[in-house]
Amino acid sequence: MKKHLFALLISLLFFSSCSDNSVQKFEHAGGTFTMALENEPSTYISREVADYYSATVLSQVTECLVGMNPKTTEIVPQLASSWEKVDGGKKYIFTLRDDAYFHPHKVFSGKKDRKLTAEDVVKTFEMGCRKNEQNLPTAMYSFIFKSLLKGADEFHQGTANTISGLSVNNNKLTIELTHKDHNFLYKLSNVSASIISKKIIESENETDVIGTGPFMYSQINDGDQRELVLLRNNDYYLKDESGNSLPYLDSLVFIFQSRKLEQLDLFESGKTDLIVGLPTGRITRMLEGRIEDFNSKPPKLVLANNPLLESHFYFFNLSDKRFEDPRVRKAFNYAIDKTVIGQEILRNQFYDLGDYGITPPVNKALKGYDFKNIKSAGYDFNPEKARQLLAEAGYPNGEGFGSVELRYDIDDTHSAVADEFSKQIFRVLGININIDGSSFEQLNEDGAIGNGDIFRMGWSADYPSPETFLLNFYGKYVPEDIEEPSTINKSRYVNPVFDQLYEKASESQKITDQMNYFCKAEIALLEDPPLIPLWYTGDIEIVYSYVRNFHFNALNTFNFTNVYLKEWTTEEYQEFLAESK
Repeated sequence: MKKHLFALLISLLFFSSCSDNSVQKFEHAGGTFTMALENEPSTYISREVADYYSATVLSQVTECLVGMNPKTTEIVPQLASSWEKVDGGKKYIFTLRDDAYFHPHKVFSGKKDRKLTAEDVVKTFEMGCRKNEQNLPTAMYSFIFKSLLKGADEFHQGTANTISGLSVNNNKLTIELTHKDHNFLYKLSNVSASIISKKIIESENETDVIGTGPFMYSQINDGDQRELVLLRNNDYYLKDESGNSLPYLDSLVFIFQSRKLEQLDLFESGKTDLIVGLPTGRITRMLEGRIEDFNSKPPKLVLANNPLLESHFYFFNLSDKRFEDPRVRKAFNYAIDKTVIGQEILRNQFYDLGDYGITPPVNKALKGYDFKNIKSAGYDFNPEKARQLLAEAGYPNGEGFGSVELRYDIDDTHSAVADEFSKQIFRVLGININIDGSSFEQLNEDGAIGNGDIFRMGWSADYPSPETFLLNFYGKYVPEDIEEPSTINKSRYVNPVFDQLYEKASESQKITDQMNYFCKAEIALLEDPPLIPLWYTGDIEIVYSYVRNFHFNALNTFNFTNVYLKEWTTEEYQEFLAESK
């Protein structure tokens, strides 16, 4: 167990000297938690965050008006201490905390100058609703406020100087919506809605990553392993039930390592405290070879194998005229034997295969969603039907179709899946697939501009609703200018039937109606498929048992505010088991 990072002691002492030394500290406070991520954050500007890696890091540093409980995924207060729904949910009145401070920075004259105000919130949301430096909509606007926050669209288009749906009265912020949205608070908990200081924004210092969160951005270290270091925020406002200052940890470290074998080596050598997903070739050896580490009392390792709200799929570039014909896209879907991918490549490390749509079939997290009907509209392996559809589209046995470029981000699993995909398509359809791997960042960029024919994509839910998956194919996210990047609906898919059902779902007054419309929308999506669903994540996740108060959840989000490090004694573990019964 790692209790200290020697290289950080000077920094920690410096920050401690700048904070209130009278705060009460938990007896087991301190230490460093380390985990590996496959990729570095693609951005450090919160309103631009649209990927899992950026969200995982920045959610430790920045905060939103509301957050999610890491154990239950329920909405909880964050920078807003409370809120009130008005006008049937079309208006929210948030009361801001009076004890939240932004992290120290040279632009602030002192601690008082760092205090969160309603003006910070308004400035943050205004910046999020403006077009960015590339003249494109931000993730905050696209995912949260577009056509939902009253006046946001006019402000975004430059026809209004303010957002009419935002108003301030001392420490109260009112947000008025164009229509009721059952998921609005969940959307506000998205890291892209994190609140940034007005002074930081206006001084153009946002890349310094200044937030109000439990941890502060420190540095990136280069070496054998490139890593990002976050340090404890000694001015953080939360305390535990005993009055101890939070967070407990001194620091968080994210090691960037794309190879799962290397991640596992780091974990087994004690250099990381958590591993998410095992390399397929080492699953049996890890789980069966170390069975005593899982079963001993107290255990050394704790395993979770919960289904996640995360989909893996390929999407078609619909700017390619060959894919305008839905029969071609259906043929590709029928040509894939997902069982082979699941058993031989993933080694059964998945929750379910892609026999549904884009929404993972996790009934527990998405209660009331009709996965049975969605599956009936999905695609099983049917090579004869695949060849028939391709012939009907004018390409018998793949003749005259030409080659297809498949783009993916390089890692062990994605590379192996791409290779198997290319073999299956050639074997069934006679079409040659050229596989082209790149970095995660390059794949995102190429997908947005359509530099390729088929693209790999993984999508993790931001909140427990089918909406967070289906929005990837909402037609109004496609820019009118074909030369402009399509950052959300990368496939550039436009289906009026799907769009109408998606909009009805979003505006439904009842959750049951919303789920019904989303289900119909997903079926319409599968009847005219812009994607090939491959599998839904069910990663094996393992953490050392000395990591206390750590919770896994279906959204695969991590909150380290209450985490502390302490080895179990046999007596203490027996007491824990007795209390858990």
